[in-house]
Amino acid sequence: MSKTANRAYAATLWISKFAYINLLWLGFSIVGLVVLGFFPATVAMFAVIRKWLMGVTDIPVFRTFWSTYKAEFLRSNGLGLIIVVVGGLIVLDLVVVKNFSAIQIPIYLFMFLVVMTLLYVIPVFVHYELKIVHILKNSLLLMLINPLENLVMIVSLVTVFFVVRYIPGLGFFFGGSLSAAIIMAACFRAFNKMERKKERLG
Repeated sequence: MSKTANRAYAATLWISKFAYINLLWLGFSIVGLVVLGFFPATVAMFAVIRKWLMGVTDIPVFRTFWSTYKAEFLRSNGLGLIIVVVGGLIVLDLVVVKNFSAIQIPIYLFMFLVVMTLLYVIPVFVHYELKIVHILKNSLLLMLINPLENLVMIVSLVTVFFVVRYIPGLGFFFGGSLSAAIIMAACFRAFNKMERKKERLG
């Protein structure tokens, strides 16, 4: 096969992989009645993408997804409950802030930091064996010390949002998996940077 054909085949293979993992994510979210299935399915999707980023590209996708979904079902829903509560408080703050213009800027800044921290939570969950309280602490720390990764995530996710908005069909097949890949790749870079710093100091 020519180089062009090889590249086309590789691109087609990865497109199908991302579509497949996205459909698994949607399907298992529904299987768990959404409320109980969304966070285990999201954790499972991130776990598969993490393996791909680590260079383990030949893993059995369904088996890896399903084993993670089962193993992390309770713990991921515990983490999900915290995320939902925090999200609810953010929505409540947005309603309250409209009536108090004097505190809008500090509140908006605080909410932005919270949302950015939440973007690190599931990658930290799947990358490290930590208790939930330490997952939250490490997510906050990583968010604070990695402004470049934060910027990459924001720009990339906004781009995906607008593409999916204008081409809704892409959202069904790639919205979740592509967003997860963007977040996981940026966080994986942050993890590696932190590990290298530890090695230099240690």
